[in-house]
Amino acid sequence: EKPRVYVLSPFAKQIEGIEEYREIKNVESRQMTSFNGKMDVLLNEIRSYIDKGYLITITASTAEREKNLKEFLTREGIFSGVRVERGSLSEGVDFPEEKVCYISDKDIFGETRRAAAKRKQHKEGSPLKDYSDLAEGDYVVHENRGIGKFLGIQKLSVEGREKDYLKIKYAGTDMLYVPVERFDLVQKYIGADGMQPKLNKLSGNEWKLTKQKARAAIAEMTDELIDLYAKRKMKKGFAFAADDVWQKEFEDRFPFVETEDQLRCADEIKRDMEKPESMDRLLLGDVGFGKTEVAARAVCKCILSGKQAAILVPTTLLANQHYYTLTERFASLPCRIEMMSRFKSDAELKKIAEDVGKGAVDIVIGTHRLLSDDVRFKDLGLLVIDEEQRFGVAHKEKIKELKENVDVLTLSATPIPRTLNMSLSGIKDMSLISEPPEERYPVQTYVMEQSDQTIREAILREVERGGQVFIVFNRVRGIGVVAKRIAQIVPEVKIAVGHGQMNEHALEQVMLSFVEHEVDVLIATTIIESGIDIQNANTLIVLDSDRFGLAQLYQLKGRVGRSNRIAYAYFMYEKDKVLTETAEKRLRAIREFTEFGSGFKVAMRDLEIRGAGNLLGSEQSGHMMNIGYELYCKLVDEHIRKLKGENIADDQPESLIELKVSANIPDWYVEDETIKLDMYKRISFIRTFSEESDIIEELKDRFGDVPRETRNLIRIARIKGLADELRVRRIFEQEKHIVFTFDQFSRINAESIVMINAEYGTRSFIHGGNKPYIRIYTDPANKLEETIKLLVLLKGEKPDAV
Repeated sequence: EKPRVYVLSPFAKQIEGIEEYREIKNVESRQMTSFNGKMDVLLNEIRSYIDKGYLITITASTAEREKNLKEFLTREGIFSGVRVERGSLSEGVDFPEEKVCYISDKDIFGETRRAAAKRKQHKEGSPLKDYSDLAEGDYVVHENRGIGKFLGIQKLSVEGREKDYLKIKYAGTDMLYVPVERFDLVQKYIGADGMQPKLNKLSGNEWKLTKQKARAAIAEMTDELIDLYAKRKMKKGFAFAADDVWQKEFEDRFPFVETEDQLRCADEIKRDMEKPESMDRLLLGDVGFGKTEVAARAVCKCILSGKQAAILVPTTLLANQHYYTLTERFASLPCRIEMMSRFKSDAELKKIAEDVGKGAVDIVIGTHRLLSDDVRFKDLGLLVIDEEQRFGVAHKEKIKELKENVDVLTLSATPIPRTLNMSLSGIKDMSLISEPPEERYPVQTYVMEQSDQTIREAILREVERGGQVFIVFNRVRGIGVVAKRIAQIVPEVKIAVGHGQMNEHALEQVMLSFVEHEVDVLIATTIIESGIDIQNANTLIVLDSDRFGLAQLYQLKGRVGRSNRIAYAYFMYEKDKVLTETAEKRLRAIREFTEFGSGFKVAMRDLEIRGAGNLLGSEQSGHMMNIGYELYCKLVDEHIRKLKGENIADDQPESLIELKVSANIPDWYVEDETIKLDMYKRISFIRTFSEESDIIEELKDRFGDVPRETRNLIRIARIKGLADELRVRRIFEQEKHIVFTFDQFSRINAESIVMINAEYGTRSFIHGGNKPYIRIYTDPANKLEETIKLLVLLKGEKPDAV
């Protein structure tokens, strides 16, 4: 039969070959679930679609996958309603109104083994550079020129050879053209949310002075941190006992498989506790990555040494959550756990405070009530603080008093990005959990208009598999109306309502009924945002999601997907509502960041300044905004390396690479401007032969054989990286020679010169004096390879793999 063609475009009538045109104003579609190789989950989804009368198409990108998928369906007794076709889709899609869906083999199998291996290799090797997607019109920071506005890629012809340049507008009519191989000097400007920075002038000292002020502030901050670190190390603390059989048994009772990150962080913390100095360590980890278990192991070590442990949390619900979790976890040990929060009566709180003072309570969990004057510990050994930045100034003063001579472990899900963490980790005790627990799946995230039909389907889908649902509506006034509406949409499920203005006992009862699965759907305000861990709740629906900040949306999403089931998050906004630009950006970001560890990407988009400000203070945040987040991190890193004795010059000039070759990514090879920018950025960071090989292999996989001019670009990027490292000032052509010039900072030694003489003999000419240079004869066809070879020799290495 003749295929139907739907063109979702006002220009459809102008497209040649389309005989009939039907304008579709609104087609509801949803992204397909990611199955991550779990064939049982795929099977359940396919059978569910068949029961609803869907026509299902599975696309297989290779003949082998097509054969395997057909055999799998036949083996499972699925003979109709599903077809397997050869083809490639980046991701599948579901059209509920048409009852048609497409499942991509990428949805089924996830990333390829080779991609996974490369990702692991990157993680274990050198850290990846943090940068955000760059689009035309974005503000950017050039490290040596300041803040400008990115106007896109422009192709220019230089001496008859085409090259691509980043076009950046500065104050007035100033314009800067940056060669794409120098993309590493350009970063997207990240400052306060919604703030438009002032453009710098290309002339004058304005940018230089701004950087100098930032450097001075960074030096002051790092000196203070180092001073605090040294004082803390000198302060006498309690040396906890080494792990014994009870500790080992407690850890073995953990019902899940620990990640390598969890084990490493627990070891780092326990080693600190065994030292005679007071510990003050920050444990950072994305939502749901297992910080509580790491803290529980530290608490166990504390009470086994006869000391008391206190866990301080910002909300009553989180105190309640920790209380039930730890009561279950410590059931095998003879210890007493108590909670101090508004869920307890005044009489109960008074009795607990007395028992804490007598030493009759081993572990106490509480909100700011723990900081009251009547709470005095008999022998406090460990203070665990969950999200310290959520406490007020007065509370922080009390926390300082408690910290005086006890070990302190601070937990934070505010995702301070890797760059800052790496920079500060040399002077501050930090442990980072960046790996998700095993058997976890990324949360399937949908951003859409509010739809009663979708809400009904989402709730029934979860309830039918024995799960529970969170619905978030962040206004106490009107939450009752929402509850009635949900009861009308899904009359067959049990609903409860919870919010912060309820009587504490009523709220506790609501939460307990949800935890014990007496209720299917909990309609709540953002009281569930922090730390609530109900593994059976794996569908989240957020109403009026355009009213939330990105950080809040991300924290809310972390409430689901905390078990080995696929979880779903629906971020909804009113039908036909025109969203503000900011709300649109936030919702787009929460939709994009579905993979694990995305908290770090959310940080790059929205939390960089606030998250880092909590750690560094408001003054440092101001300097960050003046120069942009990424450059700030780089300056912090440079200063710490200087303190460690490395020779780093401030504002060293860029190495000039003037080799006459065409070097770009042709439009016919990579058409999409965003993808091309991403590839240019990544190419600009190439430093080694293996990185060069990896990028060529990836380009081949994605776009086909790599054109000569793109290979040239990759080689020039590597030359530029080596030249920067060695402080070679300029590399240029002179007749049939390549000339390398140096200055007083250049890193070249006698041994390198001997190696160059041995390699090139009479073909090289080395001149000393005030302006040293090296001049080598080279075949024009091999000039890039010869240039890399000489730079590798200058490093004192053998050029086995040029």
